[in-house]
Amino acid sequence: MLDKLVSDRLTLTPPSMDWQNAMLQAVVESQNTLRQFLPWVPNALTEQESINDMQKAIDNFERFENELRFGLIEKTSGQLVGVIGLVIRDKSVPFFEIGYWLRSSCAGKGYITEAVTRLEHYAFTELNANRIEIRVAETNLKSQAVAERCQYLLEGMLVNECRLPSGALSNTLIYAKSQQTLSSSSM
Repeated sequence: MLDKLVSDRLTLTPPSMDWQNAMLQAVVESQNTLRQFLPWVPNALTEQESINDMQKAIDNFERFENELRFGLIEKTSGQLVGVIGLVIRDKSVPFFEIGYWLRSSCAGKGYITEAVTRLEHYAFTELNANRIEIRVAETNLKSQAVAERCQYLLEGMLVNECRLPSGALSNTLIYAKSQQTLSSSSM
C-alpha cells in the first residue's frame, strides 16, 4: 500500500485519523471560500461528520475505491495546507479525476499546482492512467488557472451541468491530459 508522495515542499499523505482534527480546522477556517463551489462544506463543520468523512476516506484508500484522498502537508511547518483527491472514474481505462481544495491562509503559494503535478505523475506512472480530468465550475477562476498552469487541455464545457451551493446553475469546464497527449508532447 502506498505510504505517501513527496514533492519539493509537500508531502501528500494518505488519510489518517491523525489528521482529522487538522482537516476540520482547515475546513472551518476556509469555509467561506470553499462553500462557493463545494456542496459538502456545511456538512463537514462538525467533529462527528469530520470523523465519519475521514473514516470513509481511509476505507476508500485501503480498498482502492471511489477516491484516493491525500492531505497536503507543508514539509517545513508540518501544517495541513489542503487536500487533493484522485477520483477513480473507470478502473478499466484507467481514468481518474483530480479534485482539490486549499486552506484559505495558504492560497497563492503554488501548493495546489505542485500537488497536482505530483499526483498526476503518480497516476500516469504507477497506476497506468490513460486519462486524467480536472472539472471546474466556469466561475471558479482559481481552479481553472491551476489546470492551465499544469498544462491540461480544455476539452469542453457542459452547459448548465451543475448547481452551485448558492443555487445558481453553472457550466462545468473539462480539462484533461491523456497518455496520448503526453506521448505527442514529448516527441
